[in-house]
Amino acid sequence: MKYFHLIWAALFRRKTRTMLTLLSVLAAFLLFGMLDAVRVAFNSGGDAAGVDRMIVSSKYSIIQGLPQNLLPRIKATPGVKNLTWANWFGGYYQDRKNQMVNIAIDPQYFDIYPEFVISEDALKKFRETRTGALVGESLAKRWGWKVGDKIPVTGAIFPNKATGDTNWSFDLVGTFAAKDEKQRGAEQQLFFRWDYFDEANSYARHEVGWIIVQVTDPNKSDEVAKAIDAISANSDHETKTQTEQAFQLSFAKQLGDIGLIVSAIMGAVFFTLLLLTGNTMAQGVRERVPELATLKTMGFSDVSLLLLVFAEAVLLIVIGGTLGLGLVALLLPVIGAASGGMLQLPPVGMGTWITGLLMMIGIGVLVGVLPAVRAMRLNIVDALAGR
Repeated sequence: MKYFHLIWAALFRRKTRTMLTLLSVLAAFLLFGMLDAVRVAFNSGGDAAGVDRMIVSSKYSIIQGLPQNLLPRIKATPGVKNLTWANWFGGYYQDRKNQMVNIAIDPQYFDIYPEFVISEDALKKFRETRTGALVGESLAKRWGWKVGDKIPVTGAIFPNKATGDTNWSFDLVGTFAAKDEKQRGAEQQLFFRWDYFDEANSYARHEVGWIIVQVTDPNKSDEVAKAIDAISANSDHETKTQTEQAFQLSFAKQLGDIGLIVSAIMGAVFFTLLLLTGNTMAQGVRERVPELATLKTMGFSDVSLLLLVFAEAVLLIVIGGTLGLGLVALLLPVIGAASGGMLQLPPVGMGTWITGLLMMIGIGVLVGVLPAVRAMRLNIVDALAGR
């Protein structure tokens, strides 16, 4: 540590260049932290133990429906307290840019989702109105909808028998709100009755998209999940019972191998970072050749200069990287709150910090190799003569 002031002074000899390089390192590790959180999120959530609500969907594809006759068999499974079901609908309002989350649901859907606040009157009207729809307060406010309005929705997939196309119309009978402020994103949904959808849609009759199961004892969720999946084992509609988080993430997994995509992005980012910081270190050492020669005349050994330059390179990366990961730790909760709970990323864990620190040191050593070797091999006479 007695040479820290020398390392620090050398690092900030050109303050503007160093600050710009630090910002680049910060940005790289900010991206690393964010993408690592995404990777962890996509690789977690498979264990159903300890949860009181699980999703039953097709084992082969989340877009493949399940036969309606599975419902009573699943409900009769020991450990199942209650169940409901839903079907993805998609679509947009008036313009393709106005994409919405539209879901056909069982009228008893809200019995299993106490986190939604909805009046008894709205629920009663929903259960009595075949074409009734319930929308989140945020979505109603966004489009200026009021109870009693007719809402035209153009579906993404399912054609309507009555119109012969994918145009559907729903009667707004009420709104719902999220109890938790962090879950406001859930208010961007429109729910309509599954029985109306099943009767009016031109194909895939008597199928549900997924089944939501509420268990009696969360500690036995894993056992219940296995029992549910055993019901349809070796059939053409095998099921996969998982946590809600895992189910939601499986939609995005349909896009491709998330791990490979994340690795490819990070590879490109850190390759660029190596070039940038390597150039910064090389230029810094080149500018200080006379100073390094002076240190040699004062008794600094070749190894001492080698270690000084290595320490400078590592310190540069560690400062920027630590700031980047620290910023990630602050931003992840903000992102979750801003998304209204629709996007839940795990906090920066110890594993991410350790991996990040090892990467910082490794990158620092790599970018410091050539400048450090040059400093070690420096000839005092030539350096002081400007050669």
